[in-house]
Amino acid sequence: MQFLRFISFVSCPLGVLGSLANTSYTNPIIPGWHSDPSCAFVPEWNETLFCTTSSFITFPGNPVYASKDLIDWKLASNAVNRVSQFPLIRNGSQGEDLGMFASTLRYNNGTFYLISTWVSAQLGGPKFVIFTTKDPFDDLSWSDAIWPETPGDTIDPDIFFDDGGSVIVASSGTPIKAVYLDLSTGNTSEPWDLWNGTGGANAEGPHVYKKDGYYYLLIAEGGTQLNHSATIARSKSIKGPWEAAPHNPLVSNRGTKEYFQTVGHADLFQDSAGNWWGVALSTRGGPDLYNSLNYPMGRETVLFPVSWLAGGWPIADTVRGNMSGPLPNKSSVQRGVGPLVGEADVEDFKPGSTIPSHWVYWRAPFNASYFTVSPQGHENALQMTASRTNLTRDAVFNVTTEGVTSVFRRQEHTFFNFTVDIELGFGKSVGDEVGVSNYVNPNQHVDLGIIYQATVSDKGDELEPYFQLRARSINNSTAPDPKIVPIPQELLGRAIRIRISPRNETHNEFFGSSADHVGSEQSLWVFNNALLAGDGATTGGLLGVYATTNGGNGSFNGYVGRWRYEPIGQKVDYNVFVPTSTKRQ
Repeated sequence: MQFLRFISFVSCPLGVLGSLANTSYTNPIIPGWHSDPSCAFVPEWNETLFCTTSSFITFPGNPVYASKDLIDWKLASNAVNRVSQFPLIRNGSQGEDLGMFASTLRYNNGTFYLISTWVSAQLGGPKFVIFTTKDPFDDLSWSDAIWPETPGDTIDPDIFFDDGGSVIVASSGTPIKAVYLDLSTGNTSEPWDLWNGTGGANAEGPHVYKKDGYYYLLIAEGGTQLNHSATIARSKSIKGPWEAAPHNPLVSNRGTKEYFQTVGHADLFQDSAGNWWGVALSTRGGPDLYNSLNYPMGRETVLFPVSWLAGGWPIADTVRGNMSGPLPNKSSVQRGVGPLVGEADVEDFKPGSTIPSHWVYWRAPFNASYFTVSPQGHENALQMTASRTNLTRDAVFNVTTEGVTSVFRRQEHTFFNFTVDIELGFGKSVGDEVGVSNYVNPNQHVDLGIIYQATVSDKGDELEPYFQLRARSINNSTAPDPKIVPIPQELLGRAIRIRISPRNETHNEFFGSSADHVGSEQSLWVFNNALLAGDGATTGGLLGVYATTNGGNGSFNGYVGRWRYEPIGQKVDYNVFVPTSTKRQ
């Protein structure tokens, strides 16, 4: 590997309008699974940029991140953070790849609006949903779900506040559709057609802007794979006719060998200096790794400079890992419910603490009491009451009657160490298991668990802990059969420390050690990350813990402690590695 060298220079680059100072930075700016970004720059909030990304079935959902310098992002709040606010997040979708699709975040007259689509068969198809807040740094300030009318089978709504006070919602389709929305009643007008796009598949993710007497319509085309792109058109009237930009697509890396692929589903904004920027989703690794289904972090958020002269078309820089642009001066956001994106986790579950706001559940917990921080007798541990089913679910699993005990954080770096201590002695019945998972969804995960099995000894039948190695995948890469192996004697004690670390860009590795004896670590399993990616994966790599009886009728409490996520660095181009301390010059 080579370490990325940063070069600062002064010139008039393609993306510069308001500032001549050019600064190097690296993509992705919001690493790890952060797909479908939408951003709003709000001068009234201390010149802060707010961005949201899609969350699908995870809870808390619709995270909102804040930044003043476009590089350091802090979790400001989660728009969906209470089951009472949005009960469907617990059991409103049987589909594991459905839930809350792409959102648009906008600000108007003192209020933030986040509009999204809840997709589930139970509701008969996609339904628009809106959340509002006066304070984007406060979870509790986000409103309960507001359900406006949904004009047909459509997703990815945009919300645009026109000069005359009308509210326009554009959404997916060929052509892209639009309606007028009455925010006081939720009623919508009859839909009308906007633009067909340039002929690419899956016209979606629209955003409407108004500039220099034109309405501009930015959309995603090509599907969220290698042909992904963002294209743009304009019109003097919101009703059309629409003129496509002569240089479409605005941004795309299709047909190239660029390390950042699948670039699309973009949004545009101005910073405090008047410079235009764009954000989009992208997948790292280049087309070859993508075609081999090896991109476990999924779709991430990237930043690119945009030049948009008066009366002209926006022109975007090519998305790469090493970029230059007129970044605002380095500054940090102080408020927020969570840490900076990319920071380490050092979680000891101290008495009085709560589960961190940047961790997620796969659906809201069926019973919140199944997760208890630092219970009496197990201080500095997270108590998890085991679920009947494991992370894969089984044929009788039903979201309306049971949950799956697990909690995760996003994998945000190419190279990292994720470590958790699992206390022994929890087993009451055969099959009781507590473990660590590299998880994408119920059909794609790799687990290393401690499972109790019956053994015969001089004392008769006993339960003893074993390692269980288990993988589930929907890809061509064949998942190995589950394997139960004895735990080496030197690792047994109060607790076993499990670590997940990448061996290289394409393979991860599980390690085990005694939590009480330094130097006892052993490699237990190396697996191909192709188990965790593919076109069916709307989410991206998560790292976390679980507790299950594996179908048993009993129950037990498992305990984990000393949760650590240590970022090491990012791969941002072929053979280019950036240490975590380097984001900009």
